[in-house]
Amino acid sequence: MAAPSTSRPASGTDSAATGAPAGGGPNTDPALTAPTPTADLAGRLQRLGNELATAGLDTVVIGPGADLAYFVGHSVSSHERLTCLVVTPDGTGKLLVPSLERPGWNGSGAEQLGLEIATWLDGEDPYAALAALLPESARMLGVDYYLPAMHALGLRAAVPGSELALAGEAIAELRMRKDPAELAALTAVAAANDRVQRRIGEWLLPGRTEREVAADIAAALVAEGHQAADFVIVASGPNGASPHHEASDRVLREGDPVVVDIGGPSPAGYNSDCTRTYVVGAPTEEFAEVHRIVQQAQQAGVQAARAGAGCAAVDAASRQVIVDAGYGDYFITRTGHGIGLEVHEHPYLVRGNDRELEPGMAFSVEPGIYLPGKFGVRIEDIVVIDADGVGQRLNHAPTELVSVGGAKP
Repeated sequence: MAAPSTSRPASGTDSAATGAPAGGGPNTDPALTAPTPTADLAGRLQRLGNELATAGLDTVVIGPGADLAYFVGHSVSSHERLTCLVVTPDGTGKLLVPSLERPGWNGSGAEQLGLEIATWLDGEDPYAALAALLPESARMLGVDYYLPAMHALGLRAAVPGSELALAGEAIAELRMRKDPAELAALTAVAAANDRVQRRIGEWLLPGRTEREVAADIAAALVAEGHQAADFVIVASGPNGASPHHEASDRVLREGDPVVVDIGGPSPAGYNSDCTRTYVVGAPTEEFAEVHRIVQQAQQAGVQAARAGAGCAAVDAASRQVIVDAGYGDYFITRTGHGIGLEVHEHPYLVRGNDRELEPGMAFSVEPGIYLPGKFGVRIEDIVVIDADGVGQRLNHAPTELVSVGGAKP
């Protein structure tokens, strides 16, 4: 589970890591930085074209964000200016960018794919430029999740008689099944996250503030191979009862339970997300028991994650353990979410979602118990459905209760 943060477009494969390796040793796994092969990008465009044909769409317009990075290996924020990818049912892609931002696409996957890259100047009508890229007969226009309403409505106005439809679900059908290169990238960044979780005892000490601990963790995430630390939740004592608590100036005390939920993208653009709940010094009996229940619930969810199982069934497996222990009212979140170029993406492991899991799907399993005024416990790993249909953890940091920074139990 990731805390709310300022959104930024996925950078795809064009960014470089910063910081030096620390703690876990040199980070030489090429999957942390490997760009998406051009042939893979071409295959994605072709499959998207097939999806559009099935959905009855004449074209789809994709704005900056994770979808754009998925299909052309690069994405940049264009602010209020229109940047978009146009894809037709034959799998042909065309890119429209502001003239002043055209140099930023030099050497990108879009160029390597040989896509037409059209430009428009400030003062020109960007929607007329976009309409010129569409097939003349295009009237059913799909838009992805990320295209701002101002651009979607501008597109509709520029194409008389057109209808807009959300193409996000069709795109999600492609993105939720990871190919081998994507799985390698997720595995590498999960290992980088594990290296940081194994070092938490260096920073989680009595007398320090949550904010101080979070700053050290953020630096370590970058040093261990992340491009950035997109979220660092350090939720001590009663703050742990808020699933999306952000680090505060609360001072850590002896006996505090502390939820540590951390993650972010690798230079290749794929994200990590892992949560452990620690205790500073000796745990109380109540906290130790709640931690044990959550650990069992998380194991039940991982075991239920199999090809053919519904997303809701995985949620139910974790939830039932917590309900049976009498804490059902305090499990206030879904059990998990997909992960890839975004921290949260399809599929979602939540009640009511009967979408069946398939090989290649990657998602979190993260049950929790949140006791207002006391503490919270969450344990989270990323799980992938392997070729045999079995759920495999990508995270391997210990899930048992770990005492740090004080008197030991």
